[in-house]
Amino acid sequence: MTPLPDDAARILDAALVCELTVLSGDRVVTYPLIPLFDGERIFMTSSVLFSRKLDHIKANPKVAVSVTDPTATPVDRFARITIQGDARVIDDDLHAGWLSVLPMWERKEPVIRKFLRQRFGLPLFFERALIEVTPRRVLVWPQPGGWLEVHELQEERA
Repeated sequence: MTPLPDDAARILDAALVCELTVLSGDRVVTYPLIPLFDGERIFMTSSVLFSRKLDHIKANPKVAVSVTDPTATPVDRFARITIQGDARVIDDDLHAGWLSVLPMWERKEPVIRKFLRQRFGLPLFFERALIEVTPRRVLVWPQPGGWLEVHELQEERA
């Protein structure tokens, strides 16, 4: 897959919160989540308890991930980004499947280790699904009030 533009990758990697927008019938719904970027895909975790976002993604995997809050994005030069892509819910191991993203999560939210030690006291919080987003299109506003840059990402062919 074509990598994200440098600005978008840097902002996404630094962002402490993003907005995940999903389709719910004929309306859109947005959820604030912690974006975890591995250099290729975006991951988020979600408790499975009362999680409608997971149902929305399963019904329609077309999503958008936006980073718009400058106070939650500690980078030198703030720019806004929206990444459109295809999501999938990974929920085959709710108890431990999400542990693969724990190092990325811990870099952004170090307190998660404290909660992890209390895992058995908060069992429903730690029954989590992964949301994996494959970016398809990236919109970057490199400067406040600046011109929009649109980047179409291509699948690499073997």
